[in-house]
Amino acid sequence: MARKTIDVQNLPMIQDASVAILLSKWYPECVEPMHDKCREILLARGARVTSHLLPGTFEFPFAAQTLAENDFELEGIICLSVVVKGETRHFEAIVDATTRQLSQVSCESAIVIINEILPVLDIQHAMDRSEDDQFNKGIEAAVAAIEMIDWYRNIEQPFEYDNVDFH
Repeated sequence: MARKTIDVQNLPMIQDASVAILLSKWYPECVEPMHDKCREILLARGARVTSHLLPGTFEFPFAAQTLAENDFELEGIICLSVVVKGETRHFEAIVDATTRQLSQVSCESAIVIINEILPVLDIQHAMDRSEDDQFNKGIEAAVAAIEMIDWYRNIEQPFEYDNVDFH
């Protein structure tokens, strides 16, 4: 697996951005470390963070929709979860439906939603992606949220192609 570290020190500040983190109660040994890394980076870049522990991944779209409709300061939602493939189609049903519904909520509400639901074949795959190191998926989720919130806050400014850094 190719691993790339992310330089979180050069991320933009998103001062006072309201960000909600949704967490599934399943596989806390993986979800909690992702949450901790994610929250740490968001706070360091100026965000106000609330965390919501939910019964499972399938509840994320309802929670996201509810927050979008009721928290008018909300700029971002990050979904952290692990779904392990079992012997039934439950895995595919949960991941497919949740992904589709979260995308719909994001587009309809104009709120950034970051989907860091880890669909894995076994728990070790999730453990490898949630260790207390620079490859923790909570970091990727925070970075994506910060970059998208910053982008959304600045889209009314003229776009200058010469200022785009592709590296």
